[in-house]
Amino acid sequence: MPVSKEDLLKRLSDGVVDMEEDDVIEACNEYIEAGYRIFDGIMEGLVDGMNRASQLYDDEEYFVTDVLLCSDAMYEGLSILRPHLPSDEVEKEKPKGIIGVVEGDTHDIGKNLVKIMLETAGFDMIDLGRDVPLQNFVNKAKEVNAAFVCMSTLMTTTMGGMKTVIELLEEAGIRNEVKVVIGGGPISKTYADIIGADGYSHNAVEAVKLVKDLLDIA
Repeated sequence: MPVSKEDLLKRLSDGVVDMEEDDVIEACNEYIEAGYRIFDGIMEGLVDGMNRASQLYDDEEYFVTDVLLCSDAMYEGLSILRPHLPSDEVEKEKPKGIIGVVEGDTHDIGKNLVKIMLETAGFDMIDLGRDVPLQNFVNKAKEVNAAFVCMSTLMTTTMGGMKTVIELLEEAGIRNEVKVVIGGGPISKTYADIIGADGYSHNAVEAVKLVKDLLDIA
């Protein structure tokens, strides 16, 4: 007797929450074999699990490392399910965001977490990595017609780079088209206001809400 769609969706979601990559891979293959709608497997299975993980993080029951392991399981599942999406269900173009750690700083765990949360929320994220030359934020934003730029740093000595990026966006003539969100240990809302950023977020869950609000996305 074939496994029900509901049972497989629960296995996909639970596998992500429980950080069990092997279980997710097995459930994905069974889901495909059973012929259930692939888009539902992604949204009601994998993404649902990642949303649950982000809530556990918000509730301080999960740590950053836990969420990163959950995301590994989710991405494993996505790599299996996405190629089976029918052409008419391939996701429409999503708002694009640029994310990176400003030049001079190599701390990227927080940045990685924000990227995962934003991707789970439906944004197309271009990750520039860490120690990113400031001009690169602007060049990539222009290249992909980004809707927003996220920058982070954990060092007071590199905070000024965020202001420089905003100035470079203005010089490039695209500042009004690109929302700028900043975050990291030494960053505050006051600093964001001083340098002319559009918003400041102190954690990954809040970053998703902030970007949605800035882009007026429900």
